[in-house]
Parts: sequence; structure tokens; C-alpha cells
Amino acid sequence: MNAPDILSVQGLTTWLSTPSGVVAPVDDVSFSVRAGRTLGLVGESGSGKSMTCLSIMRLLPDNARNGGGRILFEGEDLLARSHSEMADIRGRLIGMVLQDPMTSLNPLFTVGNQIDEVFARHLGTPRADRRRLSVEAMTAVRIPAAAERARAYPHQFSGGMRQRVSIAMNIACAPKLLICDEPTTALDVTVQAQILSLLRTLQRETGVAIILVTHDLNNVARFCDDIAVMYAGRIVEQGPVADVFARPGHPYTQGLLDAMPSLARMAAGAADEPLAIIPGQTPSLAALPSGCRFEPRCPFAFDACRAEYPDWVRTPDGARKMACWKTERLS
Repeated sequence: MNAPDILSVQGLTTWLSTPSGVVAPVDDVSFSVRAGRTLGLVGESGSGKSMTCLSIMRLLPDNARNGGGRILFEGEDLLARSHSEMADIRGRLIGMVLQDPMTSLNPLFTVGNQIDEVFARHLGTPRADRRRLSVEAMTAVRIPAAAERARAYPHQFSGGMRQRVSIAMNIACAPKLLICDEPTTALDVTVQAQILSLLRTLQRETGVAIILVTHDLNNVARFCDDIAVMYAGRIVEQGPVADVFARPGHPYTQGLLDAMPSLARMAAGAADEPLAIIPGQTPSLAALPSGCRFEPRCPFAFDACRAEYPDWVRTPDGARKMACWKTERLS
């Protein structure tokens, strides 16, 4: 039997006030994540991935506001929660690991003190027990000599170890959902693999649902169960990773996959050949095309694509869907 949805985002829209006017970096976005599974949220820079995550966490910048939809977390709409209730949920039931761990770590306090504070704030743990639990959290993310390293400051850790500390802070209260926004981008390839392997191990041990925001489709292929592809504020295709990678339906998804280096290319002696590129640029949110937003860059575009944004097309089993007029690409 399938695990229940931990998170169900339904028609989420976020408005952003800019010098060019009000735009929607998140526009009618819907997806769900089940317990024990990982959703990869992918797309070019500016597609709306990070703003979607901030919308879920209710951590929007001052010039942004919710424009509609629902964010159901374990059946309860987060948009109906008060600010104080959301402060209780963040860090306790939903964790968020950022691209740069130094943005979530205070350089003036030891990492042990900062993890201690998570237990004090969310669980009311007595002072006498906090350090033991903090060391256990650091041990869980495979930080060696955790009791000793808990007395160290963030600058005394490598980038990979700082990211492990950030993960330790976010799993300390055993959250149901972990949002990882480009958690490995600033790390070298070997450390990236270690961090993703760590997240997978923690998921197997705890059943936490994970949203992984990334540009790296290789990481999606290795780590994620499902994928949602974003373009210009909207999701254009989603489904199980294996199915989408084997038979991409949307031309944008196809373009991203064609641009991905692979071992197969190198084995075939094509390592020196230039990778495929998607021509053109992502459109400005203040001047979107009248029809499909990908139409100016799409090699398959025809009149319908320029006239109207496409409805969702689904596979018969409902496992996959895409927003494209070329419906035969999903058959």
C-alpha cells in the first residue's frame, strides 16, 4: 500500500512586486510528496524552485505575498496557520537545508550550542539533556568525534561538514518533511555524493519525505523517486524519475536531459563533443508569451502553442502528466 501524502501543494501561486510590476514566480503549482520518498524539483535558474520552497515554509521576502492555492501538510493547510504556529512547525515538523550552510549557522556560537537551541525551542528539553541529544544528532549525520566537534565553531568545519551540521539541526526533532534547496551545489563531487548518500540513509531510517531542489539531473537520477520540472513559474512535467528519464514528454524536459553529460557519452567516445543546448533564454516573468511559456524555444512549436497555454495531459494510470500540446509525446 502506498504511503500517505505528507505534503500536497494545490494550485499554489505567489505574487512578487518588482520594478517591472507584479509577477508570479510561482504560478498555479501543484505536486505532492509521500512519506519515505524524494521529489526532485528541477529547472533552470529563475524557474521558481526556491520561491516554491519559501512559499511552503511561509518565509517569503517582504515584496512577496500568497496569491492563492493550498499547502496541505498532513492534511492541514499551512496557509491557514498563524505566524506563531508556523514558527513552531518550522524546524520541528518541517526542516529546510539551504545551499550555503553558513546562512543558517551563526559564526559566533559553537555548533553544539546551535543544535542545543533546536531542542530547547521546539521540545523544551532540559539543559542537562540538550548536549547529549545534540551529540547524538551530529553522530547521526556521521560527524566523527561528535562530542569534541560540538565545541567547535562553524568556521572550523569544512564545507561538507558544515552541511552535515545544518542537516543535524534540521533532523534533530525528527521532522516529517525535509526541504533541501541546492544542498550540494557549493561542494565538490565527492562530498556531494556523501551528502546525498547521508540523506538517503536518514530517509530509510526515519521515513522522512524529502524535496530536493537541484540543477543536477544526475543527482535526481541517483537519489530521487519522483520529479517535477519547472519552467517560468509553472510545473510542465512530473512523474516517477525512471519513467520521465526513459520517455521525457515535455520538450523542455527532453532539452534538459539532452544537455546532461553522461557516462554513456564518454564510453562512446563523445566526451569531447559539445553538449546539446536549449536555444534562447527563459522569458521574463513580466513579459511572458501568450501561449505556452516554452514556445519561443521549442523545436516542436506550432500555432496552438502560441495561442493558448496547454492543459495537463496524463497517462492512463495517472502516474505522469505534462502541460504540452504535443500530446503524442506522452503516449
